[in-house]
Amino acid sequence: MEIQLRRYPSSVRLLSYSHRTLAALAAGCLFVIAAAAHGQEAVAMVAPPQPAPMPPPTPQPRDVPFPGVITLRVDATDLDRRIFRINETIPVTGGQPLTLLFPQWLPGDHEPSGTLTTLAGLIVTADGQRVEWTRDLVNVWAFHLTPPPGAKTIELSFQDVTPVKDDEGRVVVTPEMLNVEWNQVVLYPAGYFVRDIPVQASMTLPDDWRFGSALEVAAQDGATTRFKPAPLDVLIDSPVLAGAHFKQIDLDPGGPAPVRLDMVADSPDLLEIKPDQLAAHKALVQQAYRLFGSHHYNHYDFLLSVTDQLGGVGLEHHRSSEDGVDPGYFTEWDKYAGDRDLLPHEFTHSWNGKFRRPYDLWTADDNTPMRDDLLWVYEGQTEYWGYVLAARSGLLTQDLTLGALAETAARFDHVPGQSWKALQDTTNDPIVAQRAPQAWPSWQRSEDYYQDGQLIWLDVDTLIRQRSGGKRSLDDFARAFFGVDDGSFTEVTYTFDDVVAALNKVEPYDWAAFLRTRLDSHAAGAPLDGLARGGYRLVYTDTPTDYEKQLDEQEKRDDFRYSLGFLIKTDGKLSGVLWDSPAFKAGLTVGGEVIAVNGVAYDPDRLKAVITDAKTSKQPIALLIHTGDHYRTVSIDYHDGLRYPHLEKIGAGPALLDAILAAKP
Repeated sequence: MEIQLRRYPSSVRLLSYSHRTLAALAAGCLFVIAAAAHGQEAVAMVAPPQPAPMPPPTPQPRDVPFPGVITLRVDATDLDRRIFRINETIPVTGGQPLTLLFPQWLPGDHEPSGTLTTLAGLIVTADGQRVEWTRDLVNVWAFHLTPPPGAKTIELSFQDVTPVKDDEGRVVVTPEMLNVEWNQVVLYPAGYFVRDIPVQASMTLPDDWRFGSALEVAAQDGATTRFKPAPLDVLIDSPVLAGAHFKQIDLDPGGPAPVRLDMVADSPDLLEIKPDQLAAHKALVQQAYRLFGSHHYNHYDFLLSVTDQLGGVGLEHHRSSEDGVDPGYFTEWDKYAGDRDLLPHEFTHSWNGKFRRPYDLWTADDNTPMRDDLLWVYEGQTEYWGYVLAARSGLLTQDLTLGALAETAARFDHVPGQSWKALQDTTNDPIVAQRAPQAWPSWQRSEDYYQDGQLIWLDVDTLIRQRSGGKRSLDDFARAFFGVDDGSFTEVTYTFDDVVAALNKVEPYDWAAFLRTRLDSHAAGAPLDGLARGGYRLVYTDTPTDYEKQLDEQEKRDDFRYSLGFLIKTDGKLSGVLWDSPAFKAGLTVGGEVIAVNGVAYDPDRLKAVITDAKTSKQPIALLIHTGDHYRTVSIDYHDGLRYPHLEKIGAGPALLDAILAAKP
């Protein structure tokens, strides 16, 4: 037998397979052995790869004092290019490795939403000499560097190159206004609780602009404002809203703590607020106090942008909230009911979510992963109180509130996705989906804990009222659970068992089983027991509610979800198709365009007339659909007419739901 050895730089294991295969391993060299053995050639076996070692973990946060104060300076004057320019000074120990973190997991977002992609131009120096940084290969929000021996501080210079178009992300700068979220303009040292890191922040705005923020001002030097030092967690929780057209209104003169409405708009006329509108916003503060019996801030600022140019926002903070509404919020009050639960919702979060917070949603820094399993309390009950307080304050009439509840009940009564995905699992959606567009939301489900949770808490409220003979309600839970420690804004965390125990103190019952059944169920339909107990039932008529009409106009759409099974924009594009609906079965999808109805050019009124006529006809409805480069006609065999959700009162006399929505004296 003749054997040939060939040297090759690598390694193999010595294996023997009778007369079939030979391989050899020798000190980093691969020897391919070609052997004639019974007419078969030997084959070299390469060693399988092994995983690369992981880099050292990022230093974990510790509850220890931070040695010094970070100085943070933001120049927000470049409106044309929409760039924030940042300079930051950080105390360090020279010669010691340091890891800087860009905030990743943001309170209120419940997800790793820090937009690291807009950070640019990062240069680090110490005593005038450049210090090179290296990004962590696994935790890409971490930057490693070692200041030179003897250095006491490092200087950071970088930019936040904010989006200039909607498809790049949320627009935060326009020629008339800007919104600075501090998490986008700061890096901080790893290894500390963020509450232990003091920051001295300042901001330079365009000349003659004014701003609102929960931060307190230390000094004003022309267009530059220096804020009082604040812990990093408070700074990040206190964004700035500024604009050329700014108005501030005190909503609670002489109250226990200032509550201000800080408004910016695309033009000054959009900030004209009528007396009845102002009265409703002031009543919101009073109704919240009557509900919770406390406050958890030394002052509170609604940061309200009235615009269609700045990116939309609704984000809670402990002593403020970022609230974006349409330009007609004040000037076309009767057209924008869909915006009027926003401020009550975000204000409620000062108690539910910011002061009382789920134990595993509270984290020591902004780069530790959050766990969202209690969002059905954090967001679900806040959604409930948002609409209740909107009704009690007069921001929404009772009729509009009932219309909003009807829309919610109908939507979640048509969610076949619960057959595979329980409501509890939707609390993971901020992390899984991060609000990415979905083709089939009724099947995929996304963040249903908001409004499905709202229905569960209505169920809880009406059950407490029924069992106690009207003596107790969910108001009592809110006061006992969220209203403790009046005046304090130190967070108090809670668990599932804490929620159950607090409910049992209000009204003894098996609340754990009650809640788990609704959170983990795969039963069809929405949890509508609270509506029935409240004296209403969900019905469908051929006329939309006033709330639905306003919502359709605001969203520039027409709603055929509960008839043909789709939402359609005014331009004829399908924006939503219900899973298993007639439209779904006909093959319609989001993005398709309805060109014609029964051979005639599409018009929403024409489609409504055709759906109505089909009730007395056996002919299917024919739709010409344009998708991409293709046209096709589909037939939908539907004959049940137009269907819009309403709440219909059950029986005579006062309904329990009416009492829930009535203002508290």
